[in-house]
Amino acid sequence: MKTAIMFDCEFLCIEGSQRRFWCAAHDPDPVIAQIGAVKLGLEDEFPILDMYKAYVRPIDRFGNQYALDPYFTDLTGITDAVVETQGVMLQDALSSLDSFSGGTRFWSWGKDELNMMAISCYIAGIEAPIPAHRFDNAVKLLLAAGMPVEDLAKTPSNKLADYYNVEHPPLQSHDALDDALSVSYTLQYLLKAGKLQPELFESV
Repeated sequence: MKTAIMFDCEFLCIEGSQRRFWCAAHDPDPVIAQIGAVKLGLEDEFPILDMYKAYVRPIDRFGNQYALDPYFTDLTGITDAVVETQGVMLQDALSSLDSFSGGTRFWSWGKDELNMMAISCYIAGIEAPIPAHRFDNAVKLLLAAGMPVEDLAKTPSNKLADYYNVEHPPLQSHDALDDALSVSYTLQYLLKAGKLQPELFESV
């Protein structure tokens, strides 16, 4: 079956990092601490075939593990204890993600691959294992399905399924897997309704 991968990342921040573009002296490097991914079938009933979730040990540019800021923990639910007990090194997480994908294209709500590949790999001192041409922006798919540009600009990934009134299990905002699921449920709905064609996952 033809598939596409929806993914999301949670990357380090403290209060105000986003509006400062991570430029304050005390802002952490925006390296990833969690990856979530969903494998969406592009044939038949467009099923969700599999899911992937990994906690990543966030390493600074000197090779030390970051302590998570309380703001980040409140936002994401990710604690130092979770990272310590379940976290893996970035290279291992990306290798597992690539294997999970089966070589198909990755889609995120925006350009999460820049934090995952460009920034996190650079800070960790490793080569990005997945080439840029395998990533794309799911906003293109929603544009193709007719979502107004002004609504796209104000709808985050965790609110996308609710925007379309798609019924789904409870999802936690700022959890990488749940945010990827929100996008996946929306695309699944649009595919089933005929508002989005599977061929667009290869051509937009």
